[in-house]
Amino acid sequence: MSNHVGIFVGGSKVVHFRPERNLDSSIDTSSNLLDPTFPRSTCPTFPDCGFRQPNSGVVLSCLDCFLRNGSLYCFEYGVTPSVFLAKVRGGTCTTAASDPLETVIHRAMYLLQNGFGNYDIFENNCEDFALYCKTGLLILDNLGIGRSGQASSMIGAPLAALLSSPLKLLMPSPIGVATVTAGMYCMTRYATDIGIRTDVIKVAVEDLAVKLGWAGRHDEAAEENEASNRQVVAL
Repeated sequence: MSNHVGIFVGGSKVVHFRPERNLDSSIDTSSNLLDPTFPRSTCPTFPDCGFRQPNSGVVLSCLDCFLRNGSLYCFEYGVTPSVFLAKVRGGTCTTAASDPLETVIHRAMYLLQNGFGNYDIFENNCEDFALYCKTGLLILDNLGIGRSGQASSMIGAPLAALLSSPLKLLMPSPIGVATVTAGMYCMTRYATDIGIRTDVIKVAVEDLAVKLGWAGRHDEAAEENEASNRQVVAL
């Protein structure tokens, strides 16, 4: 079962990041990997539950709708390497330290108004959103695996099995093979943790769109719309 990660901003509200294609759907697809949904505009408690900007996957919801009868887990920041490696499941902690609460909430609310780019299960998912809000860290290279511990776990498990397969010839015991595979799996998770990686920089949320190239695409779209409006006027 996958986790869905968000930022608690107070007042029983959570800001989180979801695939845009399911934002307007009331169909329950919670079984989809990293793609939980909730009915928009049906919250009996908070009228603004489900608020988002057009074409954005960043959503404001109440805590009850965010959980959808699921359990609540507090993601851990600034853990030691030994604690990180002891976690069997990825996407539950990071060695990176969290920024002050007011900074975290500012980033989340800013991205609620301005978006967080396109959702991608491996490179830009809900955990990536939460990690950025909490730490302000951004990977320099946009290619390859993102910041998400869940994504690195999905890639790390088969990678560990693949890397350990030649060692099977050297290990007659199945327990030995399992130990090597588990060790490589944990080290893969650790090596891709945002608190360990060396290809990350601190980026202000106001500069995020420019850094990731979103601003240029938005400007182009605005120019196209303006040109279309001029043509309509001319006709």
